[in-house]
Amino acid sequence: MSFPDGFRWGVATSAYQIEGAARLDGRGPSIWDTFAQVPGAVASGDTGDVAADHYHRWAEDVGLLSDLGVDAYRFSVSWSRVLPEGHGRIEQRGLDFYRRLVEALLGRGIEPFVTLYHWDLPQALEDQGGWRSRDTAHRFADYAAVVHEALGDVVRKWTTLNEPYCSSIVGYGEGRHAPGAREGHGALASVHHLLLGHGLAVQSMRANGLPEQEFGIVLNQSPSVPVTDSPADVAAATRQDVLLRRQFTDPLFGSAYPEELTSMFGDISDFSFQQDGDLEIIGQPLDYVGLNYYYRLHVADAPHREPDPAKRTAHDIGVDTTQLPDVPRTGMGWPVEPVGMTTALAGLKARHPDLPPVYVTENGCVYPDVEGFEDTERISYLKDHIAAAQAADVDLRGYFCWSLLDNFEWAHGYKHRFGLVHVDYQTLERTPRASYRWYRDFIREARQDS
Repeated sequence: MSFPDGFRWGVATSAYQIEGAARLDGRGPSIWDTFAQVPGAVASGDTGDVAADHYHRWAEDVGLLSDLGVDAYRFSVSWSRVLPEGHGRIEQRGLDFYRRLVEALLGRGIEPFVTLYHWDLPQALEDQGGWRSRDTAHRFADYAAVVHEALGDVVRKWTTLNEPYCSSIVGYGEGRHAPGAREGHGALASVHHLLLGHGLAVQSMRANGLPEQEFGIVLNQSPSVPVTDSPADVAAATRQDVLLRRQFTDPLFGSAYPEELTSMFGDISDFSFQQDGDLEIIGQPLDYVGLNYYYRLHVADAPHREPDPAKRTAHDIGVDTTQLPDVPRTGMGWPVEPVGMTTALAGLKARHPDLPPVYVTENGCVYPDVEGFEDTERISYLKDHIAAAQAADVDLRGYFCWSLLDNFEWAHGYKHRFGLVHVDYQTLERTPRASYRWYRDFIREARQDS
């Protein structure tokens, strides 16, 4: 494999999954702090209160990044660490933490890629309606402006949202993620307001007029494959693709929502949350788009779980995604199909020919640990998926492995480990796995060959 000069090699993390220090230095509660306290919401009753304690061990983690040889690090800012109530009072100690981190990264030759929102809405804003409310989009733009003004002199790459599908459909429609709602109209409103908040945030940061700034968004892109070639299964796969991908990519890069939305959702939404001019704001020109890929979805037609159309959630579109192909699977049961990486990238470019440059911003896997942390299956997974990304005919600018560290894996708690670095959750000791050493050597060789 060969990669162009300037290709970025990195790893990714997110604030709630690694920082811990949930009640220190003025940080306010987020919806994940609240959700994790709901009995049965998170495996084993786990929370992110301590996580990997990155808030205190960030210098050690920057050393791991430096030793790994990456030249880019994607991390997120905790909204409630900077604005404990979601708006209004600024917590300077939170901004100071991120400046220390950024300056340490730059001192090691590592470029920070900052994500402003990775699912951890301040609870105070959820209490006022959360992403169902149009006001939250404006509060997000205000928050973006605060962080950008504080760090824009040292940060050049800014991502507004990470995987808005999970924040909206999984969080407000399916209920598996915070805030744990199962709604129809409210979930679809959250889709729109997340996208509106993205556009407003880009506008607010660009208005600062700082030089060499680049703005983007990160989307999860699991291609939908019908389990048979029957018309019903093909139509189901199309619906799933609209729900997960096109509901977001079409307004971002095509200035319109998919026409199929009306027939898919019917009575659960009149789309009254959309106002004149919103699509122009959502469709702000971007400097890059991030693509997260883990697996393909194999889709079959299925009866609606709720027969009454007016009572359906935004997740119930009459599909079955539980039928897995006869292929290797990760420790989470996800099918290992690197070809999906190629088709995800190429398909996005085919639908939107004017797509901006692309980064693979998350890609990784879980496997049970073995003695000595010789995780050969993870190495094979990463190698094959990097090759699949390189094979796509897109303007690919970088690859970020998920993740640097084992972390709080949302509703799965601490059961599953994605890290190149093992974390002992009792002692918080970091131990690099074999995949860490492999990725370090791979990056070194890729640079030599470029």
